Amino acid sequence: MADSDGKWERDVLEKLAFSAIKEQRRARLWGIFFKLLTFAYITVLILLAFDWKSKSDAVTDGKHTALVEVNGIIGPGTDASAERVNAALRAAFKDPNTQGVVVRVNSPGGSPVQAQNIYDEMRRLRVKYPAIPLHVVVEDVCASGGYFVAAGADRIFVGKASIVGSIGVRMDGWGVTGLMDKLGVERRLLTAGENKGFLDPFLPVDERQKEHAQALLTDIHQQFIAVVREGRGKRLKETPEMFSGLIWTGQKSVELGLADGFGSLEYVAREVIKTEEIVDYTQKENLAEKFARRFGAGAVSALLETMTRYSPAGLR
Repeated sequence: MADSDGKWERDVLEKLAFSAIKEQRRARLWGIFFKLLTFAYITVLILLAFDWKSKSDAVTDGKHTALVEVNGIIGPGTDASAERVNAALRAAFKDPNTQGVVVRVNSPGGSPVQAQNIYDEMRRLRVKYPAIPLHVVVEDVCASGGYFVAAGADRIFVGKASIVGSIGVRMDGWGVTGLMDKLGVERRLLTAGENKGFLDPFLPVDERQKEHAQALLTDIHQQFIAVVREGRGKRLKETPEMFSGLIWTGQKSVELGLADGFGSLEYVAREVIKTEEIVDYTQKENLAEKFARRFGAGAVSALLETMTRYSPAGLR
């Protein structure tokens, strides 16, 4: 009987001890969480203050050339999105000290819709502010949607070795029907609407759908061609290959009338706009946004790992 009583007491003590350990670890988990939260909050405040100071330092009261960057893929959520680029353009034109605007392009292209939106805004602002010239300076690449945007400028300046052109439209896809046959895999697709499975890569190509896709591409291509013709006007020396999707060097693009001359940002500001001071109006993802996005993903991962480690099921 005494041994039985002693065992019962030991069991109770062990349970109490384990419960105390679990509570301590839970408290430690929440402590870590709130410390991370506080650290993130303070860091974001510091970065916001730093970013604000950087922007305020860029402001000048004197006459200047305004710079707007179109860098990288043109698409929603990127630094070269229509939302960011158009907001920067509006700010640049609105500033009474702006003597001219330079859009510096280094882009392989992207969304035709986003490129069209930027082009339209460039043309609108040029009409609204007729005294402020708008030029494009091409760095390494100005292709496809990048050139779509550039066509909206008064003049386009390139480097001799810049890559310019790619006036065309593409739709990427792939098919794995042969591989599926070899593996014995059967595709089962149910739709309401005979074309809802449009160009499904797991099914053989439907010729009617292929023709429809080609018509879409042709329509967008014609819109692109119309924009280039509108923007470049009589300067364009059209050839059969011009709208075929080919690319050219900057030197050749000047010969074809796709560009007007050679020059860097500093050259255009100094020699063309005649205002050497340059102010950057580009709207980029700020430090706080970058930190929040990266820290957010890292914090969630760390928190999940910590919770798994110290949860009752995963107690170690």
